Amino acid sequence: MRLSVLGGGFMGEAIIDKVIAAGISQPEDVRVCEQHANRRDYLESRYKIGTDSEPRALSEPADVLVLAVKPQDFGGVAEALRHHLDAGQLIVSIMAGVRMQHIGDALSRHHVVRVMPNMAATVGESFSIWTAMEEVNDEQRGQVRTLLGSFGKELFSTEEKLLDIATAVSGSGPGYVMLLLEALIDGAVHVGLRRDVATDMVLQTVLGATRWVQESGRHPAELRAQVASAGGTTVEGLLALERRGVRAALVEAVIAGFEKSRALGG
Repeated sequence: MRLSVLGGGFMGEAIIDKVIAAGISQPEDVRVCEQHANRRDYLESRYKIGTDSEPRALSEPADVLVLAVKPQDFGGVAEALRHHLDAGQLIVSIMAGVRMQHIGDALSRHHVVRVMPNMAATVGESFSIWTAMEEVNDEQRGQVRTLLGSFGKELFSTEEKLLDIATAVSGSGPGYVMLLLEALIDGAVHVGLRRDVATDMVLQTVLGATRWVQESGRHPAELRAQVASAGGTTVEGLLALERRGVRAALVEAVIAGFEKSRALGG
């Protein structure tokens, strides 16, 4: 796959890393546009790919053009790219909130796919939900599945609105989980564990709990009830969480992220 990536940040790098590691693209078939010189130098050295600072440099024939820039930067990018794209070139956007129709109109190209991955792509564990405009053909849809499958699970939806929900849940979710991990580690340190031991314990506990849910196929509430013995420590801890409104706060975080995603799309 000939791949061009517009934006060499963490998500852009994760995509490059995984498609090369999976043999989907060879380094000589990958190009990235990145404004920061030190970042370009790093990507060239690490992945042996071509880099440039100008978006129009990506107009060289590529099967897939990935838009991995901030939503607020897309206007200037579109202006630079509009007259330098091949007809029918597949455009894959991972920009939060930006609608496919807006992307297609801004670039005068309508072979557009919109994806919401997350940062777990860096370890091949992303959950990516995606949708596509009608002009995207079956071959191109296959390319998208191959691309997304290289860094995790993928799910197609005919409803673009689901991507705003995914932005709030899986897109932003790693940030919420990191905050919870920090809090659990700090709590363990507070009651007497060394920080390195606390970190290892918390990470393995969360990993194990997640795998338990996945492999059991049961609802988390059911498994929680198994852990929470009457009059025990888990019940006491859960009561403290409920008193502090942790459940409501997480629900509100998802709602806030969803509303922000919609606002970014105008």
